[in-house]
Amino acid sequence: MKTASSSDINNSSLDGPFLDDGNQTAFSQPGWQIALWAITYLSTVIASVVGNSIVIWIILSHRRMRTVTNYFIVNLALSDLLMAALNTVFNFIYACHNVWYFGEGFCRFLNFVPITAMFVSIYSMTAVAFERYMAIIYPFKRKLSAGNTKVIIGAIWLVAFGLAFPQFFYAKIIIDNGTTKCVIAWPDDAGQKHKMTYHVTVIVLTYLIPLMVMFVTYSVIGTTLWNNSVPGDQTNKVYYQHQILAKKKFVRTMVAVVITFAICWFPYHLYFLLNCFWKDIYEQKYIQQVYLAVFFLAMSSTMYNPIIYCCLNQRFRSGFRIAFQWCPCIQATPRDRLNLTSPLPLHKLQREQLSNFQTSAETNVTNNDKVYNYCGS
Repeated sequence: MKTASSSDINNSSLDGPFLDDGNQTAFSQPGWQIALWAITYLSTVIASVVGNSIVIWIILSHRRMRTVTNYFIVNLALSDLLMAALNTVFNFIYACHNVWYFGEGFCRFLNFVPITAMFVSIYSMTAVAFERYMAIIYPFKRKLSAGNTKVIIGAIWLVAFGLAFPQFFYAKIIIDNGTTKCVIAWPDDAGQKHKMTYHVTVIVLTYLIPLMVMFVTYSVIGTTLWNNSVPGDQTNKVYYQHQILAKKKFVRTMVAVVITFAICWFPYHLYFLLNCFWKDIYEQKYIQQVYLAVFFLAMSSTMYNPIIYCCLNQRFRSGFRIAFQWCPCIQATPRDRLNLTSPLPLHKLQREQLSNFQTSAETNVTNNDKVYNYCGS
């Protein structure tokens, strides 16, 4: 284990915020304040792990939910679950104490996880946007197969691993004035150029570019849907309008997911950009509370998606009712189970049954007419 002063090394995002006037001592805060932060963070972790686990269960346990779009949603839920379970708790402990208790191996791993999970999350959303764009704007083109979907998901993870690898490779444990810290030691980084370049690259690749792509994609989709100009069979006006309505609901759901992600992560990225240009930001007395608030907002993004799905999507709402049916105040109905198992949504199934009944009735009337005509002749 190497001993070094902070002037010899570029501190990572984990240990930077808590330097006190150059004395390298952690800012202290009252016990009640730490307890409040701990309860807040723990509630977020529990909500995220439970919610995203249920989303994964709903999709993978019900064959009719295993669509291309939903596979990307599973990927998104998995990355959010990993972020909440592995990154949030340990970074919170480090942020409060400014002492690393978990060894060098976990130091490397924990610097690797956030970038990976963040990249997978945002590009899973981008994949959903692109898949919906192709399905709505070009409905007659060949759709993504299950095999191609798995290849895209695998590629997203591989690129995420590559982007996060520098964090893993350069992470190390140092002893700074008797305090164990987990830092990113960029080599020969005069003026923190490597650090700034990496942070800017991460922000561009995991925030700006995908958000711009999704903004354009959903703008085109929204314009097409709300102008009722979607290509397709319009001979059955009722069925066509119902398809448009269902697609609008899904687009609203995913736009809500994207906007939530953008809002939650913007202060986090801004925080580290300011550090690249404002060198004394980590020496301010208030910075520990700022970091805890900014970090909480970013981590809370992992718990909102299941809530959005439950509020805006009928099938996910049915799945959550089934998952929580053990609760006395929640009751799952046969309709909820039918929503997850029927090949069509329930309203479509009922319409098909009505159509079949009408067809059968018309056939019987026709046959009776034929018999009557035959006997009458």
